[in-house]
Amino acid sequence: MHSELNFWLGQSTPNSISRFEAWLSHPATTQLLIVILGLLLIAVLVRIFRQTLTQKIKDSDARYKVRKLISFVGYILMALFVTIVFNDSLGRLSVTFGVVGAGVAFALQEVIASFAGWVAISLGQFYKPGDRVQLGGIKGDVIDISILRTTVMECGEWVNADLYNGRIVRVANSFVFKEPVFNYSADFPFLWDEITIPIKYGCDYHLARDVLQKAANEVMGEYTAKAHSTWEKMVDKYLIEDAQVEPLVTLNANDNWIEFTVRYVVEYKRRRIKKDLLFTRILDDLNATEGRIALASATFHVVEAPTLNVRLSDER
Repeated sequence: MHSELNFWLGQSTPNSISRFEAWLSHPATTQLLIVILGLLLIAVLVRIFRQTLTQKIKDSDARYKVRKLISFVGYILMALFVTIVFNDSLGRLSVTFGVVGAGVAFALQEVIASFAGWVAISLGQFYKPGDRVQLGGIKGDVIDISILRTTVMECGEWVNADLYNGRIVRVANSFVFKEPVFNYSADFPFLWDEITIPIKYGCDYHLARDVLQKAANEVMGEYTAKAHSTWEKMVDKYLIEDAQVEPLVTLNANDNWIEFTVRYVVEYKRRRIKKDLLFTRILDDLNATEGRIALASATFHVVEAPTLNVRLSDER
């Protein structure tokens, strides 16, 4: 037993030590160690600088942009550091890198597409943090854009209108190349919305139009001036016709009632709140007309069955 232990200590250990020393003395090993230590140092410095600087910024939007900028600069510094350290070896490794890169590109094509999507989002102005978007069937506010994924605070689903439902959804950035991207707040941060009001036949429909127009102007009129100036910029930037942003009331007569449609422009985040205020104002104003205007509703008349007389004869 002791002889075998002495054999292994005497024979294997010196060879292992010599191989380890040869590995340490190799230039590539030294470069690798320098790269690892350098990347760790850059990561620590970027993290400290990011936390120190962002704590001094009060505005959330500016703080988010600065944090992203510092992270991006850190990635650039890491890439430059690796390139500088391995500068003398890049020529010899170019063929190897080419073959390995082709395999990696095929295996990670979705990751590469997501990175390309991030570049397109950053340069093409698809959307930015804070915008309300719809990516496929997912609608919500963009709260973060990373190199591979976009994070969205979801709206809708089991919650009506434009309220948050509490779910955070992460969508691959490659999505921008596959499906349409709907942006609710890009160049024109307003939406056209409308409500319909049924009025009974025989009512004063001229008065009804005046009541609805006045209510729409007073409740939604605060957006008219800003929406008009913003739309003028849209007309200058895109090939698009001028549009009416003032509240509009239109009439349509059908078989059941006179139907008024109130169309208006509203800020995309306040659509449900303003619709509630508008409906409340309209109902109050209609009640104030003392019956001159009455809301219509669908009615159903059930026809009574005729009385049946049954006579039974006792025949024997």
